[in-house]
Amino acid sequence: MKLNNREFDRIVKGAVMRIPEEIRQHLENIVISVQKRPSPELLEEMGFDAEEELLGIFQGTAQTERSITSPPLFPDTILLFQEPLEEICETVEELEEEIEITIVHEIAHALGMSEEKLAELGYE
Repeated sequence: MKLNNREFDRIVKGAVMRIPEEIRQHLENIVISVQKRPSPELLEEMGFDAEEELLGIFQGTAQTERSITSPPLFPDTILLFQEPLEEICETVEELEEEIEITIVHEIAHALGMSEEKLAELGYE
């Protein structure tokens, strides 16, 4: 599947609206940014091989690590990687669902949940 930027952005907006309000409310101060692919440097930093697919990532300070005395310097961001998401989906419906799952996963990181906790909850 290959979509233009405008179509992909429309699907991202639809996926965000599918997220239950009690989870979606945590997006209020988080920017969602779409990039074509993660950089080789980011993959290396994350411990991914170049062949592994990274669908999204939270960049910022988790709620559990925030402090009144040292606020974050930059806004929190969820990066979505368009091409890897398109590559694993065959339909627009699958893509919207995968984007929703990816965003929920990254919101969980923003709230301070670990990969292990996410796996326990079924978000591997």
